This record gives sequence, C-alpha cells and structure tokens, in this order.
Amino acid sequence: MTASTTRRSVLAAAGAASAAVTLAACGSGGSEGSGSEENAGGDGGSQEGGGASNGELGKAADIPEGGGKVFKEQKVVVTRPSGSEYKAFSATCTHKGCSVSEVKGGTIICPCHDSRFDISDGSVKGGPATKPLPPAKVSVKGGNIHLAEG
Repeated sequence: MTASTTRRSVLAAAGAASAAVTLAACGSGGSEGSGSEENAGGDGGSQEGGGASNGELGKAADIPEGGGKVFKEQKVVVTRPSGSEYKAFSATCTHKGCSVSEVKGGTIICPCHDSRFDISDGSVKGGPATKPLPPAKVSVKGGNIHLAEG
C-alpha cells in the first residue's frame, strides 16, 4: 500500500465516524421513548407520555395551565395556554427534525439545538428554527383529550 492510500483510508474512516456521532446526537434519546409518563416538574408542569391507541391521548386535567405534555408515540405536543383552551402541534422540530422534549415556562423546547416555540400558536420564540410547529387537531370529550385522525 502507498502512503496516499493509507491517508485516504484514515480520512474515510474519520468521516464515517463523524457522521455516526452526528446522527447519534440527533437521536430521540434512547430509552426515553418508553411510553411511560414522567413529570419533568417545575415552571409549567412539563410532562412526557404515551396514550391510548384510539386517538385518546389522556386526561385533560393532566395538562397543566401554562404548560403542556409531549406524546412521543403520537409525535404530538398538547398545550394548555389558559383555562380550558387546548392546542396541539407536531412534536417534530422544524429545524432538523428532532423531537421536542418538554414544555416549560410557556415554551415548547427542542433539546437538539435549543429551538423554542410558543405554546399558544407554535411560533418560533428562539433558536435556529425559523418555521413554527405545524398545528394538530385535538378535542376534549368526557374530560379526555382526543387527537383527530388524518
């Protein structure tokens, strides 16, 4: 083998390793997507959780006023800006496609690059994202939040 072939091999391997590290950093966080509910606590009552398969996400009372809850399995975040007003948005960040992780202080937060979105309308509050989170349709029936199909 020549010296230039060895350098090429080393550079190719380094490039592949760099790509693998970058992809791993954009992942969903491994075991966090287990579908169990966690209360992230503090300032807005952020939560993550699963839900029923019939479009029912959970109890409306579990969404704190001024906060929200991320439903990873359904890829949606439901917020409660005030009173009985519930909003829903895609949980996929418009910057690089990572999943948002929490709702805190009236803000939906993406952990990958710190993009931040408003809980009232999904608009960008900060970070590298330039487009708002797409809205999703939810309704409250019998005290439960339901995600509209389609």
